[in-house]
Amino acid sequence: MPVGAYMSKEVMTAAISALDQALYMHEQWCNGVYCSLICRLPPDERDLADVPHRRCPFGQWYYAQQDTPLGQHPGFVAVATEHEQLHRIGAHLLAMSHAGESISVRDYDSFVNSMTRLRAEVAGLRHELEDGVTNRDPLTGAASRIGMLTKLRLQQQMVKRELQACTIAMMDLDLFKTVNDTYGHQAGDIVLVETVRYVLTHLRPYDEFFRYGGEEFLVCVPGMNAQAGLEAIERIREGLSTLVIDVGGGHTVQVTASFGMTLLDADVPVEESINRADQALYRAKGAGRNQTQVWDPSMS
Repeated sequence: MPVGAYMSKEVMTAAISALDQALYMHEQWCNGVYCSLICRLPPDERDLADVPHRRCPFGQWYYAQQDTPLGQHPGFVAVATEHEQLHRIGAHLLAMSHAGESISVRDYDSFVNSMTRLRAEVAGLRHELEDGVTNRDPLTGAASRIGMLTKLRLQQQMVKRELQACTIAMMDLDLFKTVNDTYGHQAGDIVLVETVRYVLTHLRPYDEFFRYGGEEFLVCVPGMNAQAGLEAIERIREGLSTLVIDVGGGHTVQVTASFGMTLLDADVPVEESINRADQALYRAKGAGRNQTQVWDPSMS
């Protein structure tokens, strides 16, 4: 799952449960609107007040999440537009019914279609969260290699249609074996977890970060050409080099990372672009580590 703010598997699982409950509450609200319209019952005053989308149970839950990692998810943000629109249409219909005015088929269809779009947005968000739960590396929280090629091929289709460029980079922690040998494998796991946490919180919500294997990762930053991609990768690399990690027992460690970067090529298999990034990573390691190398044909 694309994540700008770090979300653990536990947080995503809890979010799915809360989302299901909140949507159920909104279905009940919707049934209440239908009942008011059909049976000519007085509308709930909250539905005719200012900002009614913030007063319903779904809205109260939704806006309480804005400062949480879930609230930063782009799919979660998209729900707000449809939810607010649904309440605006609902308030209009309820006001007309309460005033004894006839409701046109067009207005009624607008309400039904708006509810359908809200359900679709929530379903899309739920799917992304479920994907994050099932396709996550259990230790670090980075995306696993399951589905990695599929997601990269989707990005490649965007490149082929000339809708955007896309930069990918292989990342490898420098001298990671030294951490395991000196402090033990539990300390090494802590370093991996904290490294991934740092990277995830410094990527955009729609960037991807996969655990490729061991201490090696793949970064995907869509919408960035080579120069912008290099600047983004360098910010992460420089930030990691200053990260102080408490590994327990009164010990702290600092690790650096090397990166090999390339553009996702529209004209070669995705696997070849990954191989190019790996070749650039090999060059970065050989040139002294803690640096980013950009692939060029001489590396083949």
